[in-house]
Amino acid sequence: MKNQFITIGLMQTKVSPDIKANVEKTLKMIAEAAKKGARIIAMQELFQTPYFPQWEKQKKDDFAESLNGYTVSEMQKAAKKFKVTLVVPIYERKAGKYLNTAIIVTKEGKIAGQYHKVHIPHDPGFYEKEYFEHGQEGYKIFTAEGVKFAVLICYDQWFPEAAREARLAGAQIIFYPTAIGHIVNYNAEGDWHDAWETIQRSHAIANSVYVAAINRTGREGKMQFWGQSFISDPFGKILKRASEDKEEVIVQKLDLERNEFYSEGWGFLRNRRPDTYKNLVSDKLIKKSKTLQNVAHYKQMKKALEK
Repeated sequence: MKNQFITIGLMQTKVSPDIKANVEKTLKMIAEAAKKGARIIAMQELFQTPYFPQWEKQKKDDFAESLNGYTVSEMQKAAKKFKVTLVVPIYERKAGKYLNTAIIVTKEGKIAGQYHKVHIPHDPGFYEKEYFEHGQEGYKIFTAEGVKFAVLICYDQWFPEAAREARLAGAQIIFYPTAIGHIVNYNAEGDWHDAWETIQRSHAIANSVYVAAINRTGREGKMQFWGQSFISDPFGKILKRASEDKEEVIVQKLDLERNEFYSEGWGFLRNRRPDTYKNLVSDKLIKKSKTLQNVAHYKQMKKALEK
């Protein structure tokens, strides 16, 4: 049975090199979110480790854990104690593979499943292909409190195909755990933050679905994370946004019937023409430019990371 209303919580934190301290801080924030009424609570990407992919050649096992490790065990206890569903993004070690994973922990403290990040970037400051294998299990729908939701991770948020797949599979909310900011001493072309927020709000509009983006804040190495986690309604209106530089819990009650209201009113889903989208399911890709390394702003980015 579907639930019309659900209250969700997002936790935006600064991350230290101390994994245990990061987990303990998050447990306190889970308690706060639950006290405010949140029934589904989501954390940022790699919430308990520094954003290590900004550096090359780090030791994977300094950050990776198995599903029966310390972090997940503590999250299971918290979910059961506070009777909440948790979205727990970790760096997972599984049978010799390393995955960027979001684990769903039920209010009974059980693991309901996990999503493995599908799209993996590899650029200066974001050397993720060195650490993460591509998820091979596709996009998944999870259910809690009668509500269907999907989890897509960070770089996934730039791909409209992923959001559309999730919505067509029945998602009423899409959570985007994220670790994104700007490189210190690098003056980027364009407004990265505006682009990040705009693309996700566009997914909300195009798919008539709630979107919840969870980012970290603070500085780590050469990366200044910009925080500003937010919740968007199905027509792109920001219902709540966290600050740029503070650790925060944001909680928002959602009226899920608004998904159907906007879907019915604008017809973005029922008026689709799948027969015209053949290239979207082909293997046609745009190759990375071999001349990119000679572009001025690319060189500036590399230089900023080396300072």
